[in-house]
Amino acid sequence: MILLAWLTYVPLQILWLPLSILGGLLVAYKQVWVSRKLGLSQTAVEVVNGRWTADLFGLRRDLASRRLAGKLPNNSVLGLYLALLPLLIAKIIAGRPILYPLLPEDETAGIASIVFSRTRRFDGLIADRATDVAQFVVLGAGLDARCYGPLANQGLALFELDQAVVQRAKRAAVKRAKLGCDRVQYIEVDFARPQWIASLTASSYDPALKTIFIWEGVTLYLSEADVRATLAAIKANTAAGSVVLLDLYAARFLALAGRGAAGRTLEATGEPLRFGLDFSGDAERVLADFAASTGLDLGRHYFMGSAHADGPFMVVAEFVIGD
Repeated sequence: MILLAWLTYVPLQILWLPLSILGGLLVAYKQVWVSRKLGLSQTAVEVVNGRWTADLFGLRRDLASRRLAGKLPNNSVLGLYLALLPLLIAKIIAGRPILYPLLPEDETAGIASIVFSRTRRFDGLIADRATDVAQFVVLGAGLDARCYGPLANQGLALFELDQAVVQRAKRAAVKRAKLGCDRVQYIEVDFARPQWIASLTASSYDPALKTIFIWEGVTLYLSEADVRATLAAIKANTAAGSVVLLDLYAARFLALAGRGAAGRTLEATGEPLRFGLDFSGDAERVLADFAASTGLDLGRHYFMGSAHADGPFMVVAEFVIGD
């Protein structure tokens, strides 16, 4: 069936190419230009579209992201379908994706699979910790839809933190998508301002309760000082045994992603890349030293792309608040 899938895909993709290009242009226009006009994050759309794609192709079930993606003013689900239809047909024939999207082993993961690879590891870390905590806090929540999936039924107090313009757009889209959000508290913050933690502690958040903080796809857009200040604020305002689940990026990833048209797009939408670690040598030691320097304990962690000669391009890690 794999051979049949390829024999079908190649000529179909050639014939479909004009519509695939049109679909890509629709997505790009909405994601970049409409996001810029509305003052919203274009990278947040990229993430929710990755999860939409993962659900469509059977890599990860995420009905909430599928519904949310279709209700965003800066996104085009029609464009996604046009761009991906030949691949979807090939997947149906083969019984699995044959070219994209793929979910490789961590060691061989590349930038094309970044959303799929890191999401898998975050999901696993959350699932292992969710029964041992009372609160779940999403830092820089963007369009993350975890609070509207299975976690919504686990009795956790749920908090989403992000900038005011993002929170307003997110709540409107959640309402249009008819996603249950009664348990979610939306808190407007700016992580570049030291007092952001006061907005969380002023809510029903309880610093005495064990908590999962998830910080996905955010640190690379902040300065190192802001990353460290955020971790320090969390450590000072949560119970021992709480965890921060975060991703950290290699300096080489920032250099690559910041080049050319991609870099100019990030600059134009106000999302330049700022903070990365040097994973080109002993990545384990660099990560351990960074965690120790923040006063947090390094727990489980997963490097992506470690088979590359220049080392991994990112890591998903668990930082634990000790006694």
